[in-house]
Amino acid sequence: MPYIHFTEEQKARAASVDLVEFLRRQGEKLTRSGPEYRMTSDHSITIRGSEWYDHAIKRGGGPISFVREFYDLSYPETIACLLGGEQGEVYPIAKKQKVEEKKEFTLPPASRNLRWVYAYLLQRRYLSREVVSAFVQEGLIYESCELSKDRTREYHNAVFVGKDENGAARHAHKRSMNDVGQAFRINEAGCDPRYSFHYIGKSDRLYVFEAPIDLLSFLTRYPRDWQEHSYVSLCGTSEHAALWMLEQNPHIQRIGLCLDHDEAGIEAAGRLEDILREKGYAAVQRFLPEHKDWNEDLKARLGLPALEAEEHPQSVVTPEVCGRISERVIAARLDYIEQDIPNLIDYCKTSLRLGEPERAMECMEQAAALALAAYGRELRQLGEPCPPSMLTERLCHSIRPHQNRTGLKHRPAELAVRFQDVLTKVKADGIRSEREKRALASDWLALAAAFAKMPVKYEADLLKKEQRQAIKPKMEVM
Repeated sequence: MPYIHFTEEQKARAASVDLVEFLRRQGEKLTRSGPEYRMTSDHSITIRGSEWYDHAIKRGGGPISFVREFYDLSYPETIACLLGGEQGEVYPIAKKQKVEEKKEFTLPPASRNLRWVYAYLLQRRYLSREVVSAFVQEGLIYESCELSKDRTREYHNAVFVGKDENGAARHAHKRSMNDVGQAFRINEAGCDPRYSFHYIGKSDRLYVFEAPIDLLSFLTRYPRDWQEHSYVSLCGTSEHAALWMLEQNPHIQRIGLCLDHDEAGIEAAGRLEDILREKGYAAVQRFLPEHKDWNEDLKARLGLPALEAEEHPQSVVTPEVCGRISERVIAARLDYIEQDIPNLIDYCKTSLRLGEPERAMECMEQAAALALAAYGRELRQLGEPCPPSMLTERLCHSIRPHQNRTGLKHRPAELAVRFQDVLTKVKADGIRSEREKRALASDWLALAAAFAKMPVKYEADLLKKEQRQAIKPKMEVM
C-alpha cells in the first residue's frame, strides 16, 4: 500500500470509532453481556464503545489495535478501514462511556413459587428432577419475579446463585426461560466472579463448566455419586471461579475441564489448562461432550435434534500442515541453517507485503522443517533418535489454538528475534551439560512450532471463511 498521510484529526476519529457498530457492519454477530458485547465467533473478546478486551490473552485497546491485530492490516490500511475510505461508509464515533460506580450486589426478587423454573429446567432442558431439587434446597437455584420499568409486566427468570465460604450469596447468573428471540443471559450487577454457581464435595475432583445448565446437564448424564465431587460454572470462560475453588479447597487436586465442544470452548479450555499447570496442578484432563455442549448431549440421548460439535479450524488443519513439514525434514540440510532461516523469514515478510500469502506460508513451512530437523539432530546427539512420525506428532502437539490468535503480518519480525535467541545458545562457548542440551532441543521444537503456526492459522482462517460462506446461503433460504 502506498504511503498515505493522515492528519491528527483523522487519526483521532479512527481511534474513536464505535467498535460495536463497526463489527456489525463487518458481518460479525455480537451478544449483549451486561454493559458490554461479546463476539459470537470469539466469546473471550468483549466490546464496549470504542474499547475491546481479549480475556484469553489479557490484552485490549481501541479500534486501531483491534483492526490491526484481528484483521491483520497495516497501520495505514487500518486507519483507512476505520475512516471508511473516500467513498466508503463513515462509522459513528463512540459515545464517551460514563464511569459507573460499582453497584452493591443484591439477588433479584424471588417469585412466590418455582413452577416456571422447574418446568423450564425439566421439560425444556431435560434435567434430572433430583439434581435440580438438590440445588434448589441449598438455595442455589430459584425463580425471580421482576417488574418492567413501567411496572406493567412481570418477568420470570431462572437464577443460579453462587455463595461464599460463609454461605452468603455473592453471585447470581440470570437466564430467561422463554423461547422467543435470543436467550437472555447475564450476571447480576455487582456480583463477585470468584463465587459463581458451584458445589463443593469431599473428593479430590473438580469439574469445570461454562454455564450452570452445562453443569446440571453433566450431573443428569452422570448421576452416580455426584455429591462426592466438586463442580463450578464459570458463567463465561474466565478462570476466577475455578481458581477460588482450588484456593479454598486444598483437598482438590484433580481437575476436569468440561467446556463446550466449539471453537471458543476449546480455546478457553487450553488457556485454563495452561493457567492450572503453571500453578502446579498436574492432574488436569479435558472432557468434551459428543455434541456442542452437555445439554445437547442430553437432547441427543432422547432422540431429539441436537447441535453438532464444532471442531476448532486450527485442530482440523494442523495435522495436514505438520505432515507437509515433516516431509520436508527428510530433505532438510542443516549446513547453512544460520543463513537459510533468516532468508526464509525475509522472503516471508516480502511476500506478505506483496500480497502473496501462499508463498509466505511456504517459506514458513520450510523454516519449520529446518528447525524440526535441528530438533531431531539434538535428540540423536542425546542418544534418543526420533522417527519422522514422532517428530510430526510432537510438532502437532506443540501447536495449540489458544496460543495462535494474533495476525500474521507482524510475526516475521518476532520470529527473527526468536531464531537469534536460539542461535545465541547454539554458539555459546563451552561444553553443554545434558540439561542444557535438552533445553536447546526444546528450543528448536518450540521454534519449529512458531514457524508452523503461521500456515496453520492462515489455512484455518480460510477454512472458517469457507464455512461461513456455506452457512450464509442456508440462512438466506430460511
